[in-house]
Amino acid sequence: MIQAVPKRVTFDEFIAWYPEHSGHHYELHDGEIIEMPKPIGKHSQVAGFLVAEVNFEIRRQRLPYFIPKECVVKYNESGYESDLIVLDSRTIAADTRWEKESTITQGDSARVVVEVVSTNWSDDYAMKLEDYEALGIAEYWICDYLGLGGRRYIGTPKQPTFSVYQLNSAGEYQVKQFRGEQAIASQVFPELQLNLEQILASLTGQAE
Repeated sequence: MIQAVPKRVTFDEFIAWYPEHSGHHYELHDGEIIEMPKPIGKHSQVAGFLVAEVNFEIRRQRLPYFIPKECVVKYNESGYESDLIVLDSRTIAADTRWEKESTITQGDSARVVVEVVSTNWSDDYAMKLEDYEALGIAEYWICDYLGLGGRRYIGTPKQPTFSVYQLNSAGEYQVKQFRGEQAIASQVFPELQLNLEQILASLTGQAE
């Protein structure tokens, strides 16, 4: 039985409350517990494809990174579980919540965070973007494979878009966007061979 969701809680209360083996997925948004839709269908398929591609690149280049099965990103009284996060083996030990809670609180613990856009697209393009930037995570990728985001974020006409936000020297995100067969450019994975067309093709079993 799932416990009732408190109206407003601290991050520590959220972690203590989170029901084990739940069929639901939750995040903490500025002290408010939000029931999130679990990745299903095409969303889950896209996320799985990206995990496989990034993991392959990590192993191919023998990079000191890993992709955890579970990880909560804490910023103030918010906690997010992304579709994919790449952690840095060299810095993760300094993040004191990691070993006991699978939680990171420092930007340099993560190299890349990835969100696959669904109906709650505004969270990805606004709230999470601002918090990942403030935390100092080097890159934030938004895979909007259905072109659901607002026009202010992906332009007109709306179309499938892959956005890569990278921290500049001032600690602010600058965005580059990729569509179709344009090669996705990443500073963390400079040799990555990936484009949005491949991601879309993975939904039909035609990805190379």
